[in-house]
Amino acid sequence: MRRDSRQALQVALATAAAVAVVAAWLAATAALVLSTLAPEQLEAVAAPIVPQLPLVAMMLLVLAGVGAMIAQHLIRGHVAPVAQLMEQVRARLQTDTPTPLPALGTPALRALAADVDALVGQREQLRRDIASQVAEASRGIERERAQLAALMSELTMSVVVCNLDGRVLLYNPRARLQFKALSEAPQLAGGAELLGLGRSIYTVFDRALVAHALENIQRRLARGAGSPSAQFVTATASGQLLRAQMAPVRDGQTLTGFVLLLDNITRDYERDSAQDALLLSLTEGQRASLGNLSAAVELLEDPELDAATRERFLAVVRDEAHAMSQRLQELTARSVQETKTRWPLEDMLGADLVAAAQRLIEERTGVRTGTLEVEPGLWLRVDSFALLQVLAYLAARLVDEFEVKALLLRLQLVDARARLDLVWSGQAMSTETVMSWESDAMRAGDRVSALSVRDVMQRHGGEFWFERDRVRHQAFFRLLLPRAEDVGDAEQLQAAALRHDSRPEFYDFDLFAASEGQHVLDERPLAALSYTVFDTETTGLEPSAGDKIIQIGAVRIVNGRLLRQESFEQLVDPQRDLPAAGIPIHGIRPEMLVGQPTIDAVLPAFHAYARDTVLVAHNAAFDMRFLQLEEAATGVRFDHPVLDTLLLSAVVHPNQDSHRLEAIAERFGITVIGRHTALGDALVTAEVWLKLVPLLAAMGIHNLGQARAAAQTTYYARLKY
Repeated sequence: MRRDSRQALQVALATAAAVAVVAAWLAATAALVLSTLAPEQLEAVAAPIVPQLPLVAMMLLVLAGVGAMIAQHLIRGHVAPVAQLMEQVRARLQTDTPTPLPALGTPALRALAADVDALVGQREQLRRDIASQVAEASRGIERERAQLAALMSELTMSVVVCNLDGRVLLYNPRARLQFKALSEAPQLAGGAELLGLGRSIYTVFDRALVAHALENIQRRLARGAGSPSAQFVTATASGQLLRAQMAPVRDGQTLTGFVLLLDNITRDYERDSAQDALLLSLTEGQRASLGNLSAAVELLEDPELDAATRERFLAVVRDEAHAMSQRLQELTARSVQETKTRWPLEDMLGADLVAAAQRLIEERTGVRTGTLEVEPGLWLRVDSFALLQVLAYLAARLVDEFEVKALLLRLQLVDARARLDLVWSGQAMSTETVMSWESDAMRAGDRVSALSVRDVMQRHGGEFWFERDRVRHQAFFRLLLPRAEDVGDAEQLQAAALRHDSRPEFYDFDLFAASEGQHVLDERPLAALSYTVFDTETTGLEPSAGDKIIQIGAVRIVNGRLLRQESFEQLVDPQRDLPAAGIPIHGIRPEMLVGQPTIDAVLPAFHAYARDTVLVAHNAAFDMRFLQLEEAATGVRFDHPVLDTLLLSAVVHPNQDSHRLEAIAERFGITVIGRHTALGDALVTAEVWLKLVPLLAAMGIHNLGQARAAAQTTYYARLKY
């Protein structure tokens, strides 16, 4: 629409100019001829011409129409293609767009486009050559970075590195999972609102607490300490207790940031509190009984005490002694159970434990092993070494005493507990034999362990028994083991989070140079800002008429890098019917929204995710209207700066036919995946924005304020929802 109006204006101006030139030439010619005639000749000439002036005016209009057609043809065939080609050439010169230029206009213009494509190709080849040389020169640095990334990925401790402003510039997968557990609503988009590159650590830690620890470190550095550190414990908004050890990051003698080693001590604190309560119960609970016993003993020492009274006091002594004994047994049992649960256990994928058991059994016994059923994705919390010794010990005794020829392993999840079976075909055994094997010290060749099967199972708080399957003519030992979730460890690792084909990047050391308060936000360069690029899927296109959000998807851009690993994606229950007409577009069916959180839970989480960033969307007025209509109900207000890729595309490419997201992506050679899903559209919009930044800079639009002002000059900025 905008391009058509611009072209119509160009045609009108060209036509008016052409008619004006012709009319001026005719007027000048007539004036020149008439100036040579005598008055009587002028009258003779004017007499036949004046009545024909309407015909002359009509011919001028015909001339104007013909001129308009010619002008329109010339503009469409020569002027407009040149303008479009110029914008596309500029895009290729200032971005790395790989797509060839479109064939527009005259043959000469098409040939020019082909030559420009060839030049761009040569430039890209030169860039690749230079990049190859730079990569060769910096291979040592990249190797060190890769080693660091590998080390950080494999660490079992949570590590977060921040600059002096508390902005996160590095974290490892364990920290990401731990912060997810710390989220007040970790089921919402995986707790994505707490941790991310460039995000402030003060969303979790009190700023004054961190500042105090930094001051302690700086004082120790000033005194000449070689490796100063500080420790503190803090409570998070979700009620978890974190113990943090802080170490400085230095550039020479200058403090540039700090490292936090984090440990969730909530369970330790609860366990210690339980032990304190146990000790208090032991001391306070027995005090009254001891007082009663002392009083009864003193009265029993009276020689004049009658038999009935003596018997009554003896009954008191017996009752109190029995109560003390029972109470002591209960406290002892609780203490033993607490000791068992404190044995160090580790998270392990059940399939890995089964595979390790197969290898160890075959190595020690020489018999074949196999599996019947292994629950995929089942994580256990076990002492894997001790548990493998149990399985190998039982297998060896079966082979030696019952001549078992093959053994099978089965791992199932039943009633929220893991069931690990060691299965064989052949002779059954008596209960006495099973009890003997369970209580005997485990042997492996000449080595005798100090542990028995019973000891190992007690460490796990599990159970062990023998069972016969008469239908399948099989027997098996069954071990009941705890799942990783059953022990309440909110930080336990998940297979999906750690078994990536490649390690995600969770660091950006360029953020060491960033500092808050250096510039007013509108004066900050576009390339230096952090962005939350988002999109919504809705029940319809009329927010003011009751349509609601059904999905929010977002991704972050920090330091010019698209952080795909830090995405936000969440379905929303709109609490209204989902129109069937929209389902083929967004692919969200009504049953997918059943049980999903409502907007009053999702929007605060998204607001926290977008904290301290600039919001970016395509046709942002539409999405922002939906957010703004929910502000009163949710208690959050989106007062972030907003940039719109639709408007800014019209700024850098005013002559293009379309500024739809697909059309812009095609111009920039961006592959569109997951169109009309919130996260898919957000990812495409993010890539479009990264392409627009250098094009805006080439037009002199360098900072946020300039970009917002430029966007408001476009035709699309007048659209309202």
